[in-house]
Amino acid sequence: MKLKKENLLLYAVTDSILLKEREIGEAVEDAILGGAGMIQLRSKNASYDELLRDALRLREVTLKYGIPLIINDNIQVCIKSGADGVHIGQKDMPAAEARRLLGADKIIGVSARTCEQAVEAEKSGADYLGTGAAFVTGTKTDAAAIDHSMYREISKAVSIPVVAIGGINAENIERLKGSGAAGVAVVSGIFAYRDIKAAAARLKYLSEKYLG
Repeated sequence: MKLKKENLLLYAVTDSILLKEREIGEAVEDAILGGAGMIQLRSKNASYDELLRDALRLREVTLKYGIPLIINDNIQVCIKSGADGVHIGQKDMPAAEARRLLGADKIIGVSARTCEQAVEAEKSGADYLGTGAAFVTGTKTDAAAIDHSMYREISKAVSIPVVAIGGINAENIERLKGSGAAGVAVVSGIFAYRDIKAAAARLKYLSEKYLG
């Protein structure tokens, strides 16, 4: 499945802790119905079998709605589940190696906090960049918030879309207006809410208003 710019306006990223009382497929379907255009399966503490099980479940859901499914870090789960791509960090497998293993048709996202990292990721075959943390976040405690001017700088340095990630919610997304970000990747701002569909719909509206 090819990545479209509109997929990135609201990019929902799962969290197994937040979803412990919800079936992951139902939760993700609610996020999609609310307006999420791409889903990332992120479950740092899951075993390979657990991750593959969830990937296969989410593959059913995302195929139903025709949107991409991205697997965080795990190339083999991406291949085995038939997911649309992977997202990798600076400490994970090099993007060039991921591209070699996955081929030309899969989507590859790369985390980048600097222009140098962004340019290298694009040269290595990345389709989009995840840049953050946009705000202080409890989801990823080792990620310090960046100056929002970095989104503009990175967007000028590369031709691929830059997605803001980290601590983004309906209360602070307006602060990303004019930043150059093509969209937002959101974890707790969607999946921490009982009404996931409504939370996603609110963020989709605000993404279109401030970033679209």
